[in-house]
Amino acid sequence: MMLSRKAASLYKNYQSLGRSLGVVNPYKTSGCGPTSALLQRRFRHYSTDVDQGFFEPKAALLRSDLNKVKRIVIKLGSAVITREDECGLALGRLGSIVEQVAELQNQGRQMIMVTSGAVAFGKQKLRQEAVLSMSMRQNLNSIESGGRPPSLEPRACAAAGQSGLMSLYDAMFLQYGVKTAQILVTKPDFQNEHSRENLRETITELLKLNIIPIVNANDAVAPPPEADVDLAGVISVKDNDSLAARLASELNSELLIIMSDVNGLYTAPPGMPDSRLLHTYSPERDQVSTAGKSRVGTGGMDSKVKAATYALARQCSVVICNGCEENAIVNIVKGKKVGTFFTNAVHRGTPVELQAKLAREGSRKLQALSGMHRTAIVNRLADLLIERQADILAANQQDVQEAFAEGMQQSDMARLYLSEQKLQTLAAGLRQIGTDSIDSVGKVVQRTQMAEGMVLEKISVPIGVLMVIFESRPDALPQVAALSICSGNGLLLKGGKEAKHSNKILFSLVQEAIEPFAPVDTVALVSRREDIADLLHLNQYIDLVVPRGSEELVTRIREQSQGIPVLGHSEGICHVYVDQDADPEMALHIVRDSKCDYPAACNSMETLLIHKSHRDSSFFDKMCEMLRVQGVTVHAGPKLGQVLKFGPSLAASMRTEYGSMECAIEIVDDIDEAIDHINKFGSSHTDSIVTNNDENAAKFLKMVDSACVFKNASTRFADGYRFGLGAEVGVSTSRIHARGPVGIEGLLTYKYILTGTGQAASDFAAGKETFIHERLPLNSE
Repeated sequence: MMLSRKAASLYKNYQSLGRSLGVVNPYKTSGCGPTSALLQRRFRHYSTDVDQGFFEPKAALLRSDLNKVKRIVIKLGSAVITREDECGLALGRLGSIVEQVAELQNQGRQMIMVTSGAVAFGKQKLRQEAVLSMSMRQNLNSIESGGRPPSLEPRACAAAGQSGLMSLYDAMFLQYGVKTAQILVTKPDFQNEHSRENLRETITELLKLNIIPIVNANDAVAPPPEADVDLAGVISVKDNDSLAARLASELNSELLIIMSDVNGLYTAPPGMPDSRLLHTYSPERDQVSTAGKSRVGTGGMDSKVKAATYALARQCSVVICNGCEENAIVNIVKGKKVGTFFTNAVHRGTPVELQAKLAREGSRKLQALSGMHRTAIVNRLADLLIERQADILAANQQDVQEAFAEGMQQSDMARLYLSEQKLQTLAAGLRQIGTDSIDSVGKVVQRTQMAEGMVLEKISVPIGVLMVIFESRPDALPQVAALSICSGNGLLLKGGKEAKHSNKILFSLVQEAIEPFAPVDTVALVSRREDIADLLHLNQYIDLVVPRGSEELVTRIREQSQGIPVLGHSEGICHVYVDQDADPEMALHIVRDSKCDYPAACNSMETLLIHKSHRDSSFFDKMCEMLRVQGVTVHAGPKLGQVLKFGPSLAASMRTEYGSMECAIEIVDDIDEAIDHINKFGSSHTDSIVTNNDENAAKFLKMVDSACVFKNASTRFADGYRFGLGAEVGVSTSRIHARGPVGIEGLLTYKYILTGTGQAASDFAAGKETFIHERLPLNSE
């Protein structure tokens, strides 16, 4: 196709600009259609390629691949861009969508839009004209009858609104240096081979010029509705959903985003108890509900699924999402879990719902084992940690090297690093767990004689299935697995990608240890971060979530969890208070250990509180010098900062978890102010007092509202291993079920077993039987 001199010049300028922005060349297509002559004839008039109907297949995409796509079709449904009253456009929402599309276009992607809105735009315009043209009597009659606006013919509305809609798009996109072009199509345009070829050439030329084609059905001349006939596997263009699907396949697009007022596909109609949003959908595997229709427009969910499935069969991935969600388009391209993602890609690994189900089944098998067998699993795991020490450390070294190359912070590197000493300590902790937990499951903790011939027992049982999410620390994997196994719980583990090599080998050792006694699927490793959102909806399989990591991680998990309790702590803001009556050498020793032993740990001291009597003493100078020599950066609290003319910088906040060789120092007037400060700025994790005053110590231990409160001891003792629990699944700062380092006991709940001799509740109401409620010894027969 020859371009005019002016067009060629313009094209050259846009080519230059495109290279600077990284714009890729348009895709080349080649036919690879059906081999049957009959099928070729049937496809001749409905094909998506001039010759045989198919583009060269592309590899199926995963969500994580969407950041690489170049050609994207965006379909905007009427419900997205029109106001709730259906008269006029939702300009704020439309402006946000335009900004996102322009951002992706300016990144070098090729964006194509299929938009509704002409009817709504024209309806607002014509309604005003209709009201103005009405006589006074007609207006009064309209008001008396309820003020209904005059009825308007949709085709007239489309004709009146199309130019205004495009003018609005032009103005909005020009703010971002992006130009647009309008293309109006009708169903017959897709039934004619030459029309389809012209459409492809037009859009291809516009994309070459870095112009966004905005496609819309020409509703002003649209033919009357007719029976929906999809011929030879080619979808009939009857609404903007099918129009977008046809365009996506015609143009060999890699991604189609269908935006409406729905969040995506559900396993059942939204609002039903078992209804769950599907984040990933495979037409061949998943069952969904297509009930419901958007509040405006011609398409419903069934139309969207049909269009998406059609595009997907032609190697175009699809996302159906809620267009009202903030930054939906950009987040989809970033690979975030927005809406329902249609893909034919083979899922890598076992689907997470099946993993959760198998963990549930495995937990029941594990519970049925004797305590000796569960202990044998954990002891074997401890042995494997020592036997495979070289392999574990080699894998860990690979993680450390990759983390260093990516610029990981030193505090996180310390959590990631494994050593021979760490493995020895880890193995010892696992053996302790096994020894202490032999009789933990099924243990009778209370017996009551309810009545003559009726005994009630309260026994310990597993919670069920745990999901533990941890960052950076690969040693958490065998610890958590051991605690879960000994408590009879199924387990889903999700480690951070920074420890992927370490986690992989450690998980294989867990499977090797468990295999002779219980299904290996009792403990499962979740491979993808995006699967967490799906798992947090599976409250029929998962009973407790334990996030171990940053405040951001814990907060996100709590927000996303759908009915599954979350146990953990969001921050580890720990304090040491040096009282007026403290021993100076003891205080120096405790503070040094609390801050410097392992500053990345959640039980590391973050704020040092010092009684005002020490401010002008040599002890204060020794404390500051000790911290300086240890390499600790000190930040002054507000009160200390007022009396220091020169010295450390002011702390940005007294509620800061540094997680590194940094801490804050603040002066307090007395023990009451120290307690108030801790309860206000602390995170209810671990706090310690250094004092020889028993009265002050008793007050501190009683009034500080934290999971762990110490006297004359380092905060670093707040740990499952040091507490004698063998290890911990996490540290809980909540006030329900478990608090502090959570070991075996925190992973058990209870059930009641009542043994009677034929009694009925009505017997007691009638006075035939009498309650005794006598507590029995636990060793009674």
